[in-house]
Amino acid sequence: MTTSVSEFRQQYRREHIRGRYYGWLHLAFTSGVCLLAVIFSALQLEQVSALEWITIPVVFLYANGVEYLGHRYPMHHPVAGLGFLFRRHTRQHHRFFTHESMEYDSSDDFKAVLFPPFVVFFYLGGFGVPMWLVLHYLASDNVAWLALAAGMAYYLNYELLHFAYHCSPQSRVGRVPGIQLLRRLHLRHHDPKLMTRYNFNITYPVWDAVFGTLRRGE
Repeated sequence: MTTSVSEFRQQYRREHIRGRYYGWLHLAFTSGVCLLAVIFSALQLEQVSALEWITIPVVFLYANGVEYLGHRYPMHHPVAGLGFLFRRHTRQHHRFFTHESMEYDSSDDFKAVLFPPFVVFFYLGGFGVPMWLVLHYLASDNVAWLALAAGMAYYLNYELLHFAYHCSPQSRVGRVPGIQLLRRLHLRHHDPKLMTRYNFNITYPVWDAVFGTLRRGE
């Protein structure tokens, strides 16, 4: 770990991890809210048709695109009204974790990895509910509930994969099949020379491949 990263981590912990913070509780809270939303949505389904099931891959591609655009632009470039994303991601997360220092030191550092707990409600209210209302009106109840379930599952998938990339590669999480491949893509993104140009998909590099911003090797 370089001196600059070590010093920034100490500064970040002094300024942003005040009082009682429990990283595992933070992770459990985010996971719990998302799982409850998925389960509740699934319980509303009735006699889903084959055509309605297509909602899931469509929402996956849509969410993957939102992830890509949100990461490429407001998270790496100041945008009016979304400055907190740029501050938290570029000025904090990318200084806390670089391509040379990707692992967290303790569960306190989860605060530098996971979105703040309120963001899951922001996502649910700003993305999930409006999507449900539009699809409820334009399509069917099943499509609306499938979309909400898929959207919340994607959010949780994002958080868990991103968390996995910042675990030790030798840990149980780091050794899960497929994680190391995705982690290497994210590691390249954490190189300060590359972070504004390549590998903006944090989960699956679908839109990186489409827009030509996927970088696998050195």
